[in-house]
Amino acid sequence: MKPAFLPSALIALALALAADQGHAGPPVLAPLSGTDRPGSPWQRAGLPRQTKPWTVFSVVTVGAEAVLQVDADNAYGNLLHLLPEDTPATGRRLSWRWRVLKPNPAADLLRKDGDDTPIKVCALFDMPISAVPFLERQLLRLARERSGEPLPTATLCYVWDARLPPGTTVNNAFTRRMRMIVLQGPQAPLQTWQAEQRDLAADFLLLFGKESPTVPPLLGIAVGADADNTHARSQAQVTDLVLH
Repeated sequence: MKPAFLPSALIALALALAADQGHAGPPVLAPLSGTDRPGSPWQRAGLPRQTKPWTVFSVVTVGAEAVLQVDADNAYGNLLHLLPEDTPATGRRLSWRWRVLKPNPAADLLRKDGDDTPIKVCALFDMPISAVPFLERQLLRLARERSGEPLPTATLCYVWDARLPPGTTVNNAFTRRMRMIVLQGPQAPLQTWQAEQRDLAADFLLLFGKESPTVPPLLGIAVGADADNTHARSQAQVTDLVLH
């Protein structure tokens, strides 16, 4: 199952535990360091036993700012950091800025052979497996057994897409356990920063509310890109990723 996210293979960027001037607070996304690539607690994550080329994540300087650059060349890959157990999603907002430098015109999220995106920001939810529809539940259990990893039951991704208009919601072409909201569409200007802020609980209910009317805890926040199905290339950047 291509888009599966694992505790050791969940996509994500720069999540760290909050330490606001020594005051305990909610988890926030750590700012990028001045190194050439993200380090701990961020971890590269991908498919079980991945043999495909990896998406490349690097820290670059834009003006005076360090930002995450995401390059996918016939590749798949993500960055991840899990959140503490039982981190609530209700009342949390996720904000970030992103831009696409090189789009992937061959991508088509409605098709398996086009299931690629130049940049996505995802939230992973710890929804009880009992809430998953019966057939999908059995497939998920089988996938967990084969991979040896407790794959998440619900993943919500915000995507930048070259075909679908903003506001479009779509299930992942490989699994309904990942569902997407298009935030930037074909009219979005390239190489131009766009600011986003999302209510995670509201978006979970929009996409998964028929399965779970109660918003489950968060497992993690993720950033990724892929171009393995289209055998193409894309490049994007993201910064200011914060969990409020």
